[in-house]
Amino acid sequence: MQVLSRLFFILVVLCACGILYFLLCPRLCSSLCWFRCQPREGKEDRLAQSLKTARFEGYISVPDGKPLAQVPCRQCAVVSSSGQMLGSRSGKEIDAKDCVLRMNQAPTLGYEEDVGSRSTLRVVSHTSIPLLLRNQSYFFKQSCDTTYIIWGPPRMMSREKIGLVYRTLAKIKEMYPAVRLYTLTEQTMARCDELFQLETGKNRMKSGSFLSTGWFTMVLAMELCEQIFVFGMVSENHCKDKNQPPVPYHYFEKGRLDECRMYQAHERAAHGGHRFITEKAVFSRWAKKRNIIFTHPSWSDG
Repeated sequence: MQVLSRLFFILVVLCACGILYFLLCPRLCSSLCWFRCQPREGKEDRLAQSLKTARFEGYISVPDGKPLAQVPCRQCAVVSSSGQMLGSRSGKEIDAKDCVLRMNQAPTLGYEEDVGSRSTLRVVSHTSIPLLLRNQSYFFKQSCDTTYIIWGPPRMMSREKIGLVYRTLAKIKEMYPAVRLYTLTEQTMARCDELFQLETGKNRMKSGSFLSTGWFTMVLAMELCEQIFVFGMVSENHCKDKNQPPVPYHYFEKGRLDECRMYQAHERAAHGGHRFITEKAVFSRWAKKRNIIFTHPSWSDG
């Protein structure tokens, strides 16, 4: 009888130890509990992996309307299309960033030393779609790793009424199924207008202006990136300095439009102009609140 009692006591103790082991090991993760703790860490690693890709609801895919799924970037390069990029030799610095954002039809081929070669995202105006179509092989075959974000007025981008631009995008997707095409939602377009009015005190439509692709690119970059390096964008005071040498409006269109003349003409336009200089004043204020650095040229006034 004594032997049975002792065996029963030992069994109770072993059961109690086992229960305590499984209850306490996940919390203590001591060396004695190593094999118990390892699976728990594995689960946490898998959870961390699943959280790495964020969903950006303001940008939806063509044609299925799914939100943009993109890994948020620690450092981004926003590359201007300005002639300021010529001779900057910024290519390696740009390509070293986690994500590279470009605009419209600005090419990299032949300009790699100054502008780099990578394109993570390309923000494109509805008016620039025909320019991309002129070089389909470059933009839709060779640049297969690029995500395209297209903005435009609702009537042109409508999915329900199949607006002209949306119809073109749908055809591009049919021709090149691997191409990642996204459009801004109407809500995001309206939010960008509201942001312009909040920053400037002016109603964008009543002032007769259109937001630039640079505006939409900066808004996207602030959603996507922890730190933003803007290459080749001049400050709002740059064109006031008469000693500045003239540079082309676009680095890939040498000898054509002058950058400052273009900016000033748009700033004064009563209807249909971009407010490039006004936007740059806004970007300067954003840089004081966010981690935004302007380089080549640098903005000494912040």
